[in-house]
Amino acid sequence: MSFEQLGLSSETLQAIKEAGYDQPTPIQEKAIPYVLMGRDIMGVAQTGTGKTAGFTLPMIDILSSGRAKTRMPRSIILEPTRELASQVADSFEKYGKNSKLTMALLIGGESMKDQQALLQRGVDVLIATPGRLLDLFDRGQILLADTKLLVIDEADRMLDMGFIPDVEKLVGLLPPLRQTLFFSATMAPEIRKLSEKFLNNPKEISVAPPASPAALVTQRLLPCEAEPKKKRAALRELLKQEAGEMQSALIFSNRKRDVATLQRSLERHGLNAKALHGDMAQPARMETLNAFKNGEIKILVCSDVAARGLDIPAVSHVFNFDVPTHAEDYVHRIGRTGRAGRSGKAYTLFLPSEKKYLESVQKLIGFEIQRISLSDEAPSAEPVKEESKEEAQPAPQKGRKTGQRKSSSSKPRKSEDNKTQEDNAGQQAEDKPVDEETEKAAKSSKKPAAQKTSSRKGKSRKKDPELLENDESTSPFGEHTPAFLLRPVPQTASA
Repeated sequence: MSFEQLGLSSETLQAIKEAGYDQPTPIQEKAIPYVLMGRDIMGVAQTGTGKTAGFTLPMIDILSSGRAKTRMPRSIILEPTRELASQVADSFEKYGKNSKLTMALLIGGESMKDQQALLQRGVDVLIATPGRLLDLFDRGQILLADTKLLVIDEADRMLDMGFIPDVEKLVGLLPPLRQTLFFSATMAPEIRKLSEKFLNNPKEISVAPPASPAALVTQRLLPCEAEPKKKRAALRELLKQEAGEMQSALIFSNRKRDVATLQRSLERHGLNAKALHGDMAQPARMETLNAFKNGEIKILVCSDVAARGLDIPAVSHVFNFDVPTHAEDYVHRIGRTGRAGRSGKAYTLFLPSEKKYLESVQKLIGFEIQRISLSDEAPSAEPVKEESKEEAQPAPQKGRKTGQRKSSSSKPRKSEDNKTQEDNAGQQAEDKPVDEETEKAAKSSKKPAAQKTSSRKGKSRKKDPELLENDESTSPFGEHTPAFLLRPVPQTASA
């Protein structure tokens, strides 16, 4: 079937032709006729199959007749992320360039004053994230009484991100007589219950089993050790092995802080990699995305903020540095490659602690992902060798320093026999009772000796007050008096 058979206008068909498309995808082929009929739609299709064009193309024809009023959008498209909202806005500009429709993009991180100015002129298509839309509504900048068409895109992602209460509030503000299009890549039971609240006698369209990954994506699993440096080294080895076939790649991590750490590690090893996560300012995020689309950046390390907001056919590889905690996110991540009939590869680095997440993913997709291992020459072992050398070096250095201090001292080393004799003498003195006069004499003679002797010798003589009477300062041997001369004399003890 061709686009001409779907009932689209000549202006829209011309824009499709100029965009380089000649045949609709399965979701477009099934959804467009029902949207043009005014039916509510509940569409389920794997990511990357053309859902966006499935509702933007017929919307352009539906809205071509009529005129927008000030602060009263005629249609609303809700998206879970800023990136996906920007992607849909680009689609409208591409397919609707032959129409006179006005459009506004309401997302966080952009100037609210400029967005208010667009709303004052009136817009036919309002593309927004729920938070910014509600914010402007609460400020009295948007009136929803004239909205006739609502699109809820990526509904399952809305649920994961906690937007459902906002979506329910917005739907309650819209006129009851409206057309609602409900699209998602997965259809969990919770999502189905929501669709029953939002839709009126919907037409269900499913072109692939729910949550099925793209058939053209080769999936592999690489078990790794838990040490972060080893895991990063394994990722670098994968990138090295795939360098010949890789046009551009996305690397997904579960946590924002790991995104920055991983990006810096790749950059230190000479790879052209940049980071993308939710804590970045919106202008910086858009600048990074545009550089990635234009091929200036080959590797983009990102969080799940980019899992549904990118439509870049040149993405040939996806690397899951972490197994996603939500199994549905795995489908969306690998759906960034293998788009528009192209093939792609998806690698997942797996730790033993992520076993339950991996089991959830494999249960969702319906098969076990094939495991691979790196070659023996893989550099994953290099960081371990480097670390072991660094850790092993300080020990001999400390030994050498200690040896140097002993050799530089003027004190000759005592033999083991002498040490044993001295310790025995001290122990015998501890066992003997000491009278008060001897103890006083020991205290008086201890002070000058303590200043001259080392802390080790001082400690040994503290145990033996009688030995302190033989002050080293009066001994002909100085501070090196042999141990046998320091033994207690019975006559002295009896006296």
